[in-house]
Amino acid sequence: MVQFFFGYTAVADRTRILALDPGKVRLGLAVSDPERKIASPLTTRTRRDAEQDGRFLKQTIDDEQIGLIVIGLPVHTTGREGVEAGKAREFGAWVEKLSAVPVVFYDERFTTCEAESALWDAGLSHKQRKARRDRVAAQILLQTYLDAGCPAEAKAKSMDDA
Repeated sequence: MVQFFFGYTAVADRTRILALDPGKVRLGLAVSDPERKIASPLTTRTRRDAEQDGRFLKQTIDDEQIGLIVIGLPVHTTGREGVEAGKAREFGAWVEKLSAVPVVFYDERFTTCEAESALWDAGLSHKQRKARRDRVAAQILLQTYLDAGCPAEAKAKSMDDA
């Protein structure tokens, strides 16, 4: 079996990548195809408590044959991490411990704005956009990660350096 290496962890070939866009109220999920070329929105989950969310994530990881999890890292336009990035890192550590699936973090700047714009352009109502926004943001995050070649760790850059 071919193995891909993401940092220190071997990831089995033909597994999919799950992207999580964690928010205070909702969790957006997107998944890649087994070849890791195309990201698709999966679902939006209204967060409950750690036990229920953990069961949901474990079931999703098993059902979707996930070999790697990408978590959106909210960084400032300067590239610095703030309080919200710290919360995302804590969430990622919890998900990795819960699932035993490797977790990487990827810059999620503007994914929610891009998702909102795409849904607006599609002519969806406010209610329809709200229901889909988080999973589309996760899809954008994952597609960006896939297009970048699935780096083990991406360094967030200042918008001035871009």
